[in-house]
Amino acid sequence: MSDPSPPAGAASGTIAMLERLVAFDTTSRNSNLACIGFIRDYLAGHGIAARLTHDPTGTKANLYATIGPEDVPGVALSGHVDVVPVDGQAWSADPFRLRRANGRLYGRGTADMKGFVAACLAMVPLFKARGLKRPIHLCLTYDEEVGCHGARVLAADLATLPVRPEMVIVGEPSSLRPILGHKGKVSATCRVIGLAGHSSRPDRAVNALQAGAEVVAFLNRQQARLIAEGPHDARFDPPWTSCHAGIFRSGSALNIVPHEAEIAFEYRHIPAHDAGALLAELRHHAETVLVPPMRAVHPQAAILFDERPRLPGMDLAEGHPLADLVRALTGANEAGRVAYGTEGGIFQEAGMAAIVCGPGDIAQAHTPDEWIAESELVACERFLARLADRLAA
Repeated sequence: MSDPSPPAGAASGTIAMLERLVAFDTTSRNSNLACIGFIRDYLAGHGIAARLTHDPTGTKANLYATIGPEDVPGVALSGHVDVVPVDGQAWSADPFRLRRANGRLYGRGTADMKGFVAACLAMVPLFKARGLKRPIHLCLTYDEEVGCHGARVLAADLATLPVRPEMVIVGEPSSLRPILGHKGKVSATCRVIGLAGHSSRPDRAVNALQAGAEVVAFLNRQQARLIAEGPHDARFDPPWTSCHAGIFRSGSALNIVPHEAEIAFEYRHIPAHDAGALLAELRHHAETVLVPPMRAVHPQAAILFDERPRLPGMDLAEGHPLADLVRALTGANEAGRVAYGTEGGIFQEAGMAAIVCGPGDIAQAHTPDEWIAESELVACERFLARLADRLAA
């Protein structure tokens, strides 16, 4: 295989494209239609048709496009266009205006993950010129940051097509290091309903805060058991399923027994572990141990669980052709696994082999003055050019 080089002025086209993408405020609470419309029109200008799928409100869309033959499966380049909020962060300049300084490009989404999307779009003319024998697909999604909702819709839509991608490269920031696996996530909100009363007579009330604390204590006991007994997977850090309570709301005054509590919690599980069983165990404990004494005082007392859509783990075999391909494209001798989740698990669950590999450092994601190094975008262009060479051979 040759070692192709991007066109002269490497990364200049990508930087110009990134400037356009960053200018769209695609914070997950907002519509992304202006951004997706710009990308659709850009692709149309290169003779490439795009397929859109929308969220239930019609205010957000995924984009799917194929470059090259449409009757054979190819390799998808997947990225989300939504970004996390900038509220409360101390930015040095407008987060939605690309700023270039000292070899870095600053702006919301530069690392996570509009830098990868920009590189993919900027390379479209090269992809077309290569005369691909197997196609490159573009999968651009909405709402990754709030539950990977767009990827679920897109995966379901791809299942209806005569030909869909065989492999998916998710371009989350990994410093272009191949990531073969990540943990899955099961998360829920627990609502505790008690009975308010004066703190001098707690026997006549049902303290929702204290019952909620028992829920968190049970999570802690589950965590201790998982650390001690497993299951363990040494490929991950930490090598066990983690239990985490991140939000606990309750109470209004010290002399009032709180009548309601809300706890948001999650399990981040190694791929082989069924975290749903952990949630079922917690539900059973709440119903059989915690609720009965609450209802002895107040028959309407309850502990309710609202589970969110699960994020499946991703686990690609070391010797899978996609792993070998990405190692060859990056020159990496090793591949890793991570604790955070991506859309890769959704594509894998839908029957497409998936791997994570993209420019930028995950440490910059979600931070004020988020940035990506220009050198990372140059390296990404070379990675994509090598991929096109492979698919044209």
